[in-house]
Amino acid sequence: MNPARVSLVTLGVEDVARAVAFYEALGWQKAPQSVESTAFMVGEAIVLALWQRSEMIADGGEGDLPAGSGSAGLAVNFQSEEAVLEAYEKAVAAGARAVKPPAKVFWGGFSGNFRDPDGHLWELAHNPFFKLDARGHLDLLTSGDQSPR
Repeated sequence: MNPARVSLVTLGVEDVARAVAFYEALGWQKAPQSVESTAFMVGEAIVLALWQRSEMIADGGEGDLPAGSGSAGLAVNFQSEEAVLEAYEKAVAAGARAVKPPAKVFWGGFSGNFRDPDGHLWELAHNPFFKLDARGHLDLLTSGDQSPR
């Protein structure tokens, strides 16, 4: 049996070059396998695919869908509130639309949200109840459920 995993996340975008510039400003690296209508952005243990929205919709087999159809929330967890603030400021400086500035939240953590230039929602968070390994990857299997929720 294969391990449960996500190899890549694909976002439909209106302008691939603009999306590449935005994600490069956030530290993603464009892979050489990228083509004009699809860019593969390499991050830590994941690939983010940026695909021309019209081609993605056509390939999906559901006919015409309005821009922004479907929903997804993407999240990055950090070791500290300071790291959340730094990443949020970097995203906004790169062209993200501020949605919810980072702040303490009711469940005991610290988070903020922005939308990338194509409207995809990102959350940046510090969750004191989640364990991150030395590389910043979530380690929920050994964290235990310490959440106050």
